[in-house]
Amino acid sequence: MQVKKRFKLSLCLILALSANLQASSTILDEVSIEEKVENNNTENTGLYTVKEMKSATKLNLSIRDTPQSVTVLSTQKLQDLGVDSYQEMLSKITGVTLNRWDERVNASARGFDIDYYKIDGLPTYSTWNERDLDLSVYDRVEVVRGANGLTTGYGNPAVSINLVRKRANSKELKGSVSLEGGSWNHYGVLADVGSSLNESGSIRGRVVLKHENSDSFMDGYEKENNLFYGVIDSDLTDTTSLSTGFSYQKLNRNGIRWGGLPAFDSNGNRIDFERSRTASEDWTYWDSEVKSVFVDLKQNLFDNSVLNIGYSYDEINANSALLYFSGDVNTSDGSGINYMDWQAVQQRKQHNFDASLNVPYEIGGLFQEFLVGISYNLDKQTKYNGRYPNGYYSTLTNFYDYDLSLPEASSSDTLYIVKPNEIEQKAIYLANRFSLSENLKLIAGLRLSSWEYSSTDTTKETRKFSNEITPYTGVVYDLDKNHSLYASYTSIFKPQDKKNSSGEYLDPIVGNNYEIGAKGEYFDGLLTTSLSLFQVKQDKVATDDPSGVFVPGTTTVASIEANGVESKGFEVDVTGKVSDNLTLDLSVANFEAKESNGNKYNTKASRTTANLFAKYEIHNISFGGGLNYKSKFYTGTGSSKITQDAYTIANAMASYKLNKNLKFQINVNNIFDKKYYEGIGSNSMVYGEPRNFKASLKYTF
Repeated sequence: MQVKKRFKLSLCLILALSANLQASSTILDEVSIEEKVENNNTENTGLYTVKEMKSATKLNLSIRDTPQSVTVLSTQKLQDLGVDSYQEMLSKITGVTLNRWDERVNASARGFDIDYYKIDGLPTYSTWNERDLDLSVYDRVEVVRGANGLTTGYGNPAVSINLVRKRANSKELKGSVSLEGGSWNHYGVLADVGSSLNESGSIRGRVVLKHENSDSFMDGYEKENNLFYGVIDSDLTDTTSLSTGFSYQKLNRNGIRWGGLPAFDSNGNRIDFERSRTASEDWTYWDSEVKSVFVDLKQNLFDNSVLNIGYSYDEINANSALLYFSGDVNTSDGSGINYMDWQAVQQRKQHNFDASLNVPYEIGGLFQEFLVGISYNLDKQTKYNGRYPNGYYSTLTNFYDYDLSLPEASSSDTLYIVKPNEIEQKAIYLANRFSLSENLKLIAGLRLSSWEYSSTDTTKETRKFSNEITPYTGVVYDLDKNHSLYASYTSIFKPQDKKNSSGEYLDPIVGNNYEIGAKGEYFDGLLTTSLSLFQVKQDKVATDDPSGVFVPGTTTVASIEANGVESKGFEVDVTGKVSDNLTLDLSVANFEAKESNGNKYNTKASRTTANLFAKYEIHNISFGGGLNYKSKFYTGTGSSKITQDAYTIANAMASYKLNKNLKFQINVNNIFDKKYYEGIGSNSMVYGEPRNFKASLKYTF
């Protein structure tokens, strides 16, 4: 009943707002709005929207013409929110729920894990997001909710997140230098400079450099982040452009958690620790290093046809020394806890290639567009050498007073070595945008994919799936110049890396994704609205083994297959310029996911999430504020049930332009210092951040 009420309220809200906007559009059209999107970059536009996006289908579509629920985090929006990391960004996407373990964040949407992201349209697979990419090198983040198998191969029905790199667009010397400081001894410096590299400006370069250090509200935690990004954009001819680049990020984190705090005492009662308390030691670390090389070629061909070729190579290194605690603590003497040490060196290498041809044409005077492409993805784990010093668990005398050190390597260690393995994907895809009339558009496409897992370990089974077809269909009908209706369908085929209690991989997920909705576009695209209704049906979906056992040789909870999993719900978005001075970003998402037996699926995900942020600009001053709402989520049953009640976090920002080159900004997060958990579990209670601030001074030239 509450879901129905929320849906009715959301529907009334968007319809009422749409009516008001349509009525006032002629008034606002008379107001001078200088920020116009001249190209698809969002830098320096001051906008929260983008003119076109290709993340859903690789066709050039506006947000209104895309037959799925989509949203964009532009450069301006990320700056206003004070967000500069991937994990922070995830928390700002309505419909996304985070379950944090430690440096790892398991994110989900519509009830399902988000296990990949894309960079310039090329997919990278990662479930836990421990790399925490720095967003300083990206122009925007494009989010497509629901299954996106046409362009990725995986039919994941959560969300598709596409990070779009900044390019070297300036023919003049332009750039910025930023200094920032904040809570917990945070400080950082960022330089972003671009210029022409030859007299004509046909070759341009850009460099981004960043260094930052910070402590944390958690005792003993320290983080250092170093970033380099360089890109050269070249106009080789009037019809040929080439972009080449390299990025490097080194993220060092010390005094970290592996898991979190205990949830229960020895009497079965919940424990409430101080937020500064961590279950760790100062010798623990989790360092990651990501090196990336990319090449993009764009060739204009006959009759405005365009050939796009992209390649990227990523090398991801991770070194860690960790300390895990497990058990129910005796609050009188600190007994009842076991601990486990871990040390590992890991390396992954990923190759991504995509080539596509977009061919526009006309039939009966109406615009059509054909797309055909091929893609290749290779994800190789080249090194995974780990050890459990002195075996697995040891007994901790007193959880409230301990002094542990990492033992040196010895013959008593239990080794955990994973031999090199790889996942290879190959695909051919095609799509066509048909204009059936002036008001009716049809997008039809399919992807033919092959997927294979292999390992040099002869005890590991090779898994291979060939000629898997993923169809896609979308329809958009324009009601008038401001409003349209849409519907879309795609199937789901998704091999998964989850294992059961015997260490065997689960079968691939299969299912279907349906979506219908309405969209609005106002003030020449500066403001967009949408309402979507979706339904996802899947079989063989991984869910935690109710026994709580681990996958053999790991600390990962084993999985079982859940059949007949169904998720359905709605999403509402209102984003962009309401007036020359006011920018609004309002979104609400709700879903309900159940298994065929009626049990709730993925109870660690909030069923309702909502984000509100509004910014008002007057002369050289901007000030804004927002609310982030998460409904209740829980894990376990009976006496072992752990619940995080619904909560709302309030944030604020203010900025002042001292002159045309210099700008000061301050962001305050969790203004009312709400105490809440960002991750829950019997041995993984992780607090969200207390009230904190970040201030920056940016010089632009």
